[in-house]
Amino acid sequence: MQTNALPKRAGIDPALTWDLTPLYPDTDAWEAAGKAALNKAEALAARAGTLTRSPEDLLAALREYETLAETLEPYGVYANLFHDQDTADPAGQSLAGKSAMLGAKIGEMLAFMEPEILTLDEKTLGSWYEQAPGLEHFRVFLKEHFREKPHTLSEKEERLLAMTSEMASASETSYERLLDADLTFAPVKHGGETVVITNANYIPLMLSEDRRLRKKVYERFYGTYRQFVNTWAALYEGQVKQGIFYARARKYPSAFEAAVSGNNVSPAVCDALFESVHRHMPAMHRYIALRKRRLGVKTLRMYDVYTPIVADYRPKFTFEEAKRLTLAALAPLGDAYRKLLEQAFSERWIDVLPNAGKRGGAYSSGAYGTHPYVLMNFTGELDDVFTLVHELGHALHSWHSDHAQSVLDARYRIFVAEVASTTNEVLLLEYLLARAKDPTERAYLLNHYLDNFKNTLYRQTMFEEFERRTYAMSESGEPLTAEALCRVYADLNREYYGPAMEQDELIACEWCRIPHFYYNFYVYQYATSFAAAVAIAKRILNEGEAAVAPYLK
Repeated sequence: MQTNALPKRAGIDPALTWDLTPLYPDTDAWEAAGKAALNKAEALAARAGTLTRSPEDLLAALREYETLAETLEPYGVYANLFHDQDTADPAGQSLAGKSAMLGAKIGEMLAFMEPEILTLDEKTLGSWYEQAPGLEHFRVFLKEHFREKPHTLSEKEERLLAMTSEMASASETSYERLLDADLTFAPVKHGGETVVITNANYIPLMLSEDRRLRKKVYERFYGTYRQFVNTWAALYEGQVKQGIFYARARKYPSAFEAAVSGNNVSPAVCDALFESVHRHMPAMHRYIALRKRRLGVKTLRMYDVYTPIVADYRPKFTFEEAKRLTLAALAPLGDAYRKLLEQAFSERWIDVLPNAGKRGGAYSSGAYGTHPYVLMNFTGELDDVFTLVHELGHALHSWHSDHAQSVLDARYRIFVAEVASTTNEVLLLEYLLARAKDPTERAYLLNHYLDNFKNTLYRQTMFEEFERRTYAMSESGEPLTAEALCRVYADLNREYYGPAMEQDELIACEWCRIPHFYYNFYVYQYATSFAAAVAIAKRILNEGEAAVAPYLK
């Protein structure tokens, strides 16, 4: 249990923080990069009206656009990383704000490009690849734009939409500031100690075997969220209306179809996920009933869903132990992969520990031309080790993509991104299972595997259903009030957890704390990726190099 307030950023051992100097040596260099990006954008904007005059004109513009991307991408990444390491730091807030403003300004300046390029017919473009061989470098980039041609507007309309981008991000930005910087939870007294609660340590506290502590923390945590439920609802409704606005502006049937089209995924994939998960809902209900039985409680509550049902095994890890486990478990991916992992640890790609103001959760981010970065909030739980291998899966996916692709092609789809991260998790689990020393440890790990299915396949699908239902409500003209949102969430929670789970009023506002709801139909990809990753990891373990080589390729 965590009983002390989080340390200030300055109190963290630098060896456990990320090193941002490969991006820029200091903020002065960052400011200079912003000016350089603006100058490049202005030069490119001067080409308006010339892009389709000849294949040579198009090639020259695309080359300038590529160099601009190589300048602008690290500018935005540095600002976001600097901000997220302490969201209450005014300097970080300033960088993030400047980055957003510059991105919006450049987006507005270059809004002419896509509509202008799309005035070409594909037959003409096909002949241009032969006339200017350098265009071949941009074939995939151009192909993707022509795929979306029916949803691309005129130059004036695209410019107008680009002007809205900064305003449209207000809901997400406000949500993040409230969540990470302003929201605080009063501590609870337990066993003579004062227990501090944060977004970062909530799940570790829910892993406690002390049910009375879990109940106190759960009620304080969600009670605090509920105090601001009308504000959360207004922020979420703003995000939903943003998605609907852009979908309608671009002539998509719905915001959902606009979102999946961006990933070149058919809506039928998500519909099939819903159908399959609902068909196998009895398995989830049996697991919840098993959890109730193993915990020996008369009434199973939502604060009982994280604590291990194998009570005699509760491993804790130092970060050094987590590193050793990572290297050993991911050894089947080969020596080259291992060397990159070692670089990640020795060159400080990872920001490890929680500190006051630091963004909660975990993610991988990075800019083309430099190594990727990982943010996490390591507290020593087994879940943190899984988080480490998960985010390193993203990081090394990015590294491989960046070294194989141009800056315009390297940003892979989210639909495949979660496969790389989750495959690492399954490899770690299989490694631990193969070396379990006794039945208790093995039972604990099997339960962890079951919880992965619960949390990733079922729970993320439930989140996706919440998004689909609430967007449909808004698209039909129904206001997304706090009461309406809580009702939808409570109904889904009841459906997914089944009759063995006693529902309560507090869980109805859990949607308030899910940041992924501001990513517009993102979460179903966790579920589809988990299913794929289980199959791929087993193939790697069974077939060795014959499976590893095409996977890395």
